[in-house]
Amino acid sequence: MPRETEVSLNERDFILKALSEQVRLDGRKFDAFRSLELSFGQEYGVADVKLGKTRVIARISAEVTAPYVDRRFDGIFTISTEFSPMASPAVEVGRQNDAEVLLSRILEKSIRRSSALDTESLCIIAGAKCFSIRADIHVVDHDGSLIDASCIALVAALQHFRRPDVSVEGENVTVYSIREREPVPLAMLHHPLCITISHYHSGDVLLVDASLAEEQVREGQVIISMNRHGELCHIAQYGGVPIDPLLLMNCTSMAFGKVKELTNTIHEQLEKDAKERDAGGLIAELSAENER
Repeated sequence: MPRETEVSLNERDFILKALSEQVRLDGRKFDAFRSLELSFGQEYGVADVKLGKTRVIARISAEVTAPYVDRRFDGIFTISTEFSPMASPAVEVGRQNDAEVLLSRILEKSIRRSSALDTESLCIIAGAKCFSIRADIHVVDHDGSLIDASCIALVAALQHFRRPDVSVEGENVTVYSIREREPVPLAMLHHPLCITISHYHSGDVLLVDASLAEEQVREGQVIISMNRHGELCHIAQYGGVPIDPLLLMNCTSMAFGKVKELTNTIHEQLEKDAKERDAGGLIAELSAENER
């Protein structure tokens, strides 16, 4: 079975010694993220996130289908993850590795189970028709903080996506194209983001946004999902080393500050994209037709 390329013993000792001396290999502070680039595609619901060398693309799609029998008044929301063979040497086509299983599990608990998306707003006709929203997460390159980058891409794509508008007359449902009616944004109840904090030297060193090399030498990790209001949605601890409760509180406080920063970054990019679309989008096209 393919495995991730591991750091050598010399590299491991060098990284740990540098961290004990309060130094990271790339010169960042312990609580600093790498450069974050967030861009959106031409279609609604496509978000491309670059966090350092880690790259994740999220794509949202919608279709009209029948709701689940036991959830007659709710729509459907599913999350699917896919690793590109280019992302890591540990990726085997057609077979999930541990990183992909962990990513799917964390996104499921942090986004879907926390009711970030209001599924009741996706209902068209109770028990008969609803919108099925599907989020596809494509990991293009993996160099650490995969969960954080994927969560940023997913939340940004959900806010950017617009579903088709519909009208209902009896049992007949009409789905309008983007040229017939303005598409409708999804109803988001809150915007949780994941922050992964790696700990070293029995918790004396805490790192945010660890690179792949830093992840391979850590003692454990704490994954905290939280929204900008400080509401804790999900928390998970992985690794064989127990973590002190006070240390966990420090991780939560650290994550809260980073969530607010990332939320502001996402909103700024959404506003920028909206202005660009208004400048050369459908409104401009209709104005040009009126002038002719």
